[in-house]
Amino acid sequence: MTETTQLTAAHRELIDQVFDKWSLQVLEALCEKPSRFNELRHAIPTVTQKSLTATLRRLERNGMIERVIISSRPIAVEYRITSLGGTLEDLIDALLHWSTAHMPAVQRARARFDDETPPPHDASS
Repeated sequence: MTETTQLTAAHRELIDQVFDKWSLQVLEALCEKPSRFNELRHAIPTVTQKSLTATLRRLERNGMIERVIISSRPIAVEYRITSLGGTLEDLIDALLHWSTAHMPAVQRARARFDDETPPPHDASS
């Protein structure tokens, strides 16, 4: 029998920061190849500059990516997956495969719920 781990506040915080909407997409892109900021913006066209900046900083703070200054004219910055961040690649792939395989069932469940659940009552009337 395997030992179970309790989900603590620290676990929840890390999971929230590493597997949020933008972080998953950034990690997926950086697992493929190191990228500059604008390359990431093009790879994830719906992310805003502010959200991408915050996501990159959060991932860097958690040790998942590194920011590398490239000495060129002009100076460039490139983001790379770290060895710690690379350990998430199989997990990200598994989540993507799981969601792809189960999306039809999730969509059916959502439709069933929406059909069976009355709309919220408008308290103003």
